[in-house]
Amino acid sequence: MTSVTTLTGITGILRPFKEYLKDKNLPEGSQIAYYGCGGICTPFIELLAHATRTLNLTHLFVPQFNEGDARLLRIVPDVGMQVGEPGDVNPAVIVLMGGLAMSGMASTIDEAKAVVSQHGVPVAGVCFQSMFEKSGWLPEIPFDLLIDATIDPVTITRKE
Repeated sequence: MTSVTTLTGITGILRPFKEYLKDKNLPEGSQIAYYGCGGICTPFIELLAHATRTLNLTHLFVPQFNEGDARLLRIVPDVGMQVGEPGDVNPAVIVLMGGLAMSGMASTIDEAKAVVSQHGVPVAGVCFQSMFEKSGWLPEIPFDLLIDATIDPVTITRKE
């Protein structure tokens, strides 16, 4: 059964993600591995990890699909979640970020499918502007949860 809910704002991204992880009843310290593009996905990964900080999980950022370069996220007081020291990949949940599916990125859907198959754990996706749909990833990746946000409109005010 699939259900679709439409929410708004940053809380419309963060609250459902936290509820998803909370509903998994993961043991304390379980690893959430976020696969994404450095610089593009990293700020969103830090927000997602920060929103779930009270669940006592371990968060890990994997740039592209390069698990050898994985980095732990840690809470920095008065700053928020930040990417830190290297860490080993042992996910209880995989989170694929939409930046991986953008045209011009070095990552491929075959790499995503290989990681999902290798780890055999639930997969969540977080993207903007229907990136997974536009890139053809939806029929190929078994997303347990898909958060697809829209940044529209963008209003710019500039004093001349």
